[in-house]
Amino acid sequence: MSNIAAVTDATFAAEVEEHKGLALVDFWATWCGPCHMVAPIMDQLARDYDGRVKVIKVDVDENQQTAMRWDVRAIPTVLFFKDGRKGDYVTGALPKAHFVEKIEKHLGQG
Repeated sequence: MSNIAAVTDATFAAEVEEHKGLALVDFWATWCGPCHMVAPIMDQLARDYDGRVKVIKVDVDENQQTAMRWDVRAIPTVLFFKDGRKGDYVTGALPKAHFVEKIEKHLGQG
């Protein structure tokens, strides 16, 4: 992993909800094949948007409270938080271009 933070139930509020700016939160599990397809994309996005977007991973098996709180029903799911507020989301293993389009949209909203 590059500069992706692994967040837990205990650290989610501090790392995501109190973060100023855009954060992508990747909900995943070790047994999830599509999650492993999305992982290198998240690594690339963390590098490409270093300093502008915070990329975070949450293991749903180890952090069930957070997954339930944000109504994550399928994985991989990536939630987009801007200034601590949940906005957009993406579910499934989608190409990098799809994530880039969403990131650019959110960064452009000022």
